[in-house]
Amino acid sequence: MKYWKGIEELESAPEFMQSAFAEFMPVKESHESSDATSAPRRDFLKLMGFGVGAAVLASCETPVKKAIPYLNKPEEVDPAISNFYASTYFTGADYNAVLVKARDGRPIKLEGNPESPITKGGLSARAQAAVLSLYDGGRLQHFAIKGKQADMKQVDREIREKLAGAGRIAIVSHTIISPSTKKAIAEFTGRYPNTTHVMYDAHSASALLQANGGVVPGYDFSKANVIVSLGADFLGTWISPVEYAKQYIVNRKVSRDKKTMSRHIQIETALSLSGSNADVRIPVKPSEMGAAALTIYNHVVNGAGADTKTAIGKAAAELKAAGSAGLIVSGSNDPAVQTLVTAINQALGNGGTTTGGAPSNLRQGDDARMTALVNDMNAGAIGAVIFYNANPVYNHPLGAKVKSGIAKVGLTISLNDRLDETGSLCQYAAPDSHWLESWNDFEPKRGYLSLAQPVITPLFATRQAQESLLHWAGNNTTYYKYLRANWRAVTPTDAAWDKAVHDGVMMGSALPAAPAMTGMSAAAAASQLGAGAKASGVELALYEKGGLSAAGTEANNPFLQELPDAISKATWGNYVAVPRKMAIEQKWEQGDVLKVTANGYSIELPVLIQPGQTNGTVSIALGYGRTLAGKAGDKVGENAAPLAMTANGGIQYQNVVTLEKTGATSPIAQTQTHQTLMDRRPVVQESTLAQYVKDPKKVTEYEKIATPDGLEAPNKVSLWQDYQYNNHHWGMAIDLNSCIGCGSCVVGCQTENNTAVVGKQQVINRREMHWMRIDRYYSSDAHKSDFDTKGKVATYAAMEDPSENPQVIFQPMMCQQCNHAPCETVCPVLATTHSSEGLNQMTYNRCIGTRYCANNCPYKVRRFNWFSYYSNEKFEVVNGHMFTDLGRMVLNPDVTVRARGVMEKCSFCVQRIQLGKLEAKKQKRRPKDGEIVTACAQSCPTEAIVFGDMKDPNSRISQLLRREDGERAFHSLDSINVQPNVTYLTKIRNAESEFFAPEVEA
Repeated sequence: MKYWKGIEELESAPEFMQSAFAEFMPVKESHESSDATSAPRRDFLKLMGFGVGAAVLASCETPVKKAIPYLNKPEEVDPAISNFYASTYFTGADYNAVLVKARDGRPIKLEGNPESPITKGGLSARAQAAVLSLYDGGRLQHFAIKGKQADMKQVDREIREKLAGAGRIAIVSHTIISPSTKKAIAEFTGRYPNTTHVMYDAHSASALLQANGGVVPGYDFSKANVIVSLGADFLGTWISPVEYAKQYIVNRKVSRDKKTMSRHIQIETALSLSGSNADVRIPVKPSEMGAAALTIYNHVVNGAGADTKTAIGKAAAELKAAGSAGLIVSGSNDPAVQTLVTAINQALGNGGTTTGGAPSNLRQGDDARMTALVNDMNAGAIGAVIFYNANPVYNHPLGAKVKSGIAKVGLTISLNDRLDETGSLCQYAAPDSHWLESWNDFEPKRGYLSLAQPVITPLFATRQAQESLLHWAGNNTTYYKYLRANWRAVTPTDAAWDKAVHDGVMMGSALPAAPAMTGMSAAAAASQLGAGAKASGVELALYEKGGLSAAGTEANNPFLQELPDAISKATWGNYVAVPRKMAIEQKWEQGDVLKVTANGYSIELPVLIQPGQTNGTVSIALGYGRTLAGKAGDKVGENAAPLAMTANGGIQYQNVVTLEKTGATSPIAQTQTHQTLMDRRPVVQESTLAQYVKDPKKVTEYEKIATPDGLEAPNKVSLWQDYQYNNHHWGMAIDLNSCIGCGSCVVGCQTENNTAVVGKQQVINRREMHWMRIDRYYSSDAHKSDFDTKGKVATYAAMEDPSENPQVIFQPMMCQQCNHAPCETVCPVLATTHSSEGLNQMTYNRCIGTRYCANNCPYKVRRFNWFSYYSNEKFEVVNGHMFTDLGRMVLNPDVTVRARGVMEKCSFCVQRIQLGKLEAKKQKRRPKDGEIVTACAQSCPTEAIVFGDMKDPNSRISQLLRREDGERAFHSLDSINVQPNVTYLTKIRNAESEFFAPEVEA
């Protein structure tokens, strides 16, 4: 029997290493060698993703029998201490500079990078959820030939041999903004001169590029006093929504010192996130968008008089009056519309203000080139095609032709991360590593550089796609060395490079100039739109949600599948959004399944009656209907991409469709089914800018308690004794003017607090588990018309019906941490109690699940855990990879994973509060304002949420509440006197009227 002198000798022994690898994770082929014992200790620990073995996965039933102690631990990793690494999230459509929170070597949370001059610390919902995709077991875990596992070296050898005689080669990708990646592709092209690189976008902006010489203009919404959007959802999904939201909100915040706001006019078909935040929303059909652009063009550019009796004529007049402080944008993919929009901006002279910034590189797809390639593939003119993180069989309107073309290409290679709809048809698969496992660089805007660094060794036997291309070109260097050499020009010294990696962002330029694109003249565009015939029949508008992108790359991410759509509040699938008038005429009820047909292609989806949908139109979201995404994403919704209109090599996300009722029904999983406020109770409040300027103290209604004798009593009478907070008093303020309803805070809270995904059926059963929700309220015409002289309502049923074109208001709602909490008085086991710092705290191991507290909560923010979601096999398909052994690596060890039968809710991220207090205590001081931030506040791209210590007179929240006291500050349901520690600020809208606090006679 062999003995070792100590653990030092044992852990380096080949026998132990082989045993440990077999115990913790199947041996994966490394890039250089398949011998597991050759991996150094540090790589082994990083591969495992653990600090002290797997023991950090508290509350998870992992099959771990041994733990590896940290005797020679990596110097940058300490057990139970989180490290943050700067990186970049970009998957072809959504750019975010991020900080990756790694715990014991495994990434568990993403935050926005405040050093970024573009996103400035903001983060989208997609980026928030992206960390979960790292642990997706649906990813391809090895190289493959015809779908079967293959040796990496064999794949490389066969591909190099076949490329040598392939003839014309095409590389198909989404938009690439990486200078080093483009250089690697250029090196591949140098080895194989017949190579063509074609980029396309699943939601194309090709017409925008054509109208602006091949680039996206450098929009700056912060400098615009009047914004007119022709269907561009710039706050939700268009081009760079986090960047634009940051800019937009600068001129939307109001205060005692700033009583001005920008004016936002949205012209669109389907009610979008941007439209719901607009001061004025004008519904039009897709076929009428060109006429709207022409009307504005004729007034601003040609000097034609504007008919201010029409909404669009008035918008044109306001835009022209704004001059260089006016901005018009369009989400149309019609070159004629985009050409007129460019001409309007030029006529406004805003090149030095709202459109003259650094151009964006975030959309580079060329519709015409992609269409030509598809035709060449089907003609047999392409000898080899490489799909680089592109899935056109699924997400391109010509997907069927792409599929038939692949069969006619001699050599087909997929670099996609899984055998998806396109990759499964390819002969060879060389899966790309996850972006959190990879080095990369980016230039999202001209002159702005961004870096990505790996925070964990690849979990599977994958290889960066750039490295594969270099290997096939005969360059066997690692991509890190290649990238580092490419950055010598901007970081000539190691110190400069280290700083760039540390910060994640820097100024500089490395991308070649965008190829020029020739568009039509404004006169030709105006003539074309002027002669255009209106469409006849029901018109379809295809759009993109803030959760799943049009490309569908996030389909297997259950966080995003269960994220409620900002407008419809629907989860788990898409639907046919129809206006109420059409539903009544056709006798459709919500949930009735319709057959939608266009281009000879049909899909079947349920009806959702959507206020704000333009009459005579319907809308369907892209990005659903995947068939080879993974457990969570397959067969969720239907693929609407083939319904798009294609003509002259271009794509327009509209069409005329036929609708046929099938007789079937399919329930839609919505987290909110009530549409309006119904009553005048001040749950949420809004007013107009004119009223705010006139008298700030009258924009908010403060309700008193009505007594039986008709008198009013002050709302100070209480059954509770008031608390005295001697040290800290934590509170939150939410500016409804700044909240755009994007949902980033919802996903941020979910990832931070290990909140379970429950699936479509449980959402239908009203059992969603989100600790935070965004309530969305529509205005109702009854709020204005059905009040009698005493301010009472004749019929509540009428008030539940939203307006045909409603105004919308969003209200983030979480546990209000009430000082007089109704839940605390009814818990029989003291599972919920009040802390000495103002928190309504939960002691989970006391809770016996009576649910009395939920029944007594006026805000309905407490969640009951009906099942052990993290371990119940029933939810395996729903959760996909979320609660597999690998998926549990994403769980935050600072937060308990709740068991079945336990009530849970928002805790103001008490784990963050405690960490901040302990860090300050070690330095013998009080926590400084801004050191402790809740996950929702940190996630918010518009800084709508302010968290802090209300006992600190110098904190932001204390100053904000003092400034807004008596003006915009109010508590939701203030009249019931539960004294919440969450304060809201009344929404101010730059509109002629408001709906949520109507003025009536007393």
